[in-house]
Amino acid sequence: MERSMLRRRALAACTATVAVGALALAGLTGTASADPAPRTPTAAGSEQLSPGLLEAMRRDLGLTDAEARSRIGHETRATAVAAGLKRALGADFAGARVSGDDAALTVATIDAADAARIREAGAEPVVVAHTLAELDAAKAKLDRVALRDAPDDVPVWYVDVATNRVVVQAADTSAADAFLAAAGVSRELVKVNRSTEQPRTFADLRGGDAYYMNGSGRCSIGFPVKRGSQSGFVSAGHCGTPGVSTSGYNQQAQGSFQGSTFPGRDYSWVATNGNWTPRALVNGYGNGDVTVTGSTEALEGSSICRSGSTTGWHCGTVQQRNTSVTYQEGTVSGVTRTNVCAEPGDSGGSFISGSQAQGVTSGGSGNCSQGGTTYFQPLNPALQAYGLTLVTNGTPTDPPDPTDPPAPGGTWKEGTSYTAGDVVTYGSESFRCLQAHLAQPGWTPPNVPALWQRV
Repeated sequence: MERSMLRRRALAACTATVAVGALALAGLTGTASADPAPRTPTAAGSEQLSPGLLEAMRRDLGLTDAEARSRIGHETRATAVAAGLKRALGADFAGARVSGDDAALTVATIDAADAARIREAGAEPVVVAHTLAELDAAKAKLDRVALRDAPDDVPVWYVDVATNRVVVQAADTSAADAFLAAAGVSRELVKVNRSTEQPRTFADLRGGDAYYMNGSGRCSIGFPVKRGSQSGFVSAGHCGTPGVSTSGYNQQAQGSFQGSTFPGRDYSWVATNGNWTPRALVNGYGNGDVTVTGSTEALEGSSICRSGSTTGWHCGTVQQRNTSVTYQEGTVSGVTRTNVCAEPGDSGGSFISGSQAQGVTSGGSGNCSQGGTTYFQPLNPALQAYGLTLVTNGTPTDPPDPTDPPAPGGTWKEGTSYTAGDVVTYGSESFRCLQAHLAQPGWTPPNVPALWQRV
């Protein structure tokens, strides 16, 4: 009884918190009136979405400019609500997804007693048999087997929130069954789909204009980053190994790979020389650049767009997160599956939802003439792995003033790596981390709203 009461109180607190937070994120805060007029939710900054991104959403998703802005606003609100419910539901949480242009939010739980509070938060509840943690653990077993010996005829597997199963795509059921047996994963947790997909990476050796590795192979820049005072960018791991030199789109010396992981994961970072200035922008290919304001992960079902040096802008939706895919070079885990197309040379390029950086292009199948499936490596794990900070429109670029007064105390410390969701104190105030970064001198929580939010 006591546990049930505590859970109800936590859920009630969550409902109130996410309702306020979602309104702020969606740009709907304002003075209440007796008869408020209905509003269309818009994400912060969505009025400034680039013409190139809007054009891609018109072409690929069939949305008008107003519908695209509205959809991004709805998705922003749903992301905030889902994050609050995930914290409140704890071990009962079984995933969240959005659907439709109004981003209708569905939240899954294993406990029917949670349904009323999920509805109060503005989401549709669904009671399922398995928690998200249980499905993630089963997929992790498959990943461990694949890293030792990539399975034959099993190109892709992922946690599917919609079906509450780990989906294994295989050329035939016998290949899937052998894979499950080797990992010790129960068939009860798994749905097997027949598939002829043959994923490949999208690096290109035919030349182009993005960035070049050792003057030959071509990939696309993901997002500009900082590591202390060193500038650079993240890209795909399969694009290069540590020590490989890079040149820019103009074939001028640019930098070199400092870290790279592939297979297993698919991320890398390149440190650049002083001739290259990091900007919080994604290339709009003649249609206006997109400003990056953060790296909050989009929910499954959310709209998402990709920018690459071969095919420019293309959009679609997030299909499944926590996916594993087997390329000729080996298995990569933890990527996100989308129905966005890509082609050789797009590897490493930016995936973005609204103004929120999502990840870098890994590989896939198909093309942009007939459509296809593309996987991206989420950005935040790459930032955390290398101690990088995403360059956003709120990232400080000037060194700290040595005459600044000393810090007022608290748990925030320079030189500490923080991940999204971490809470610190600074003086008498508390702040929640918005994106993974390595704390630098002068980047105090009150001064860097791109990295910290008051709570």
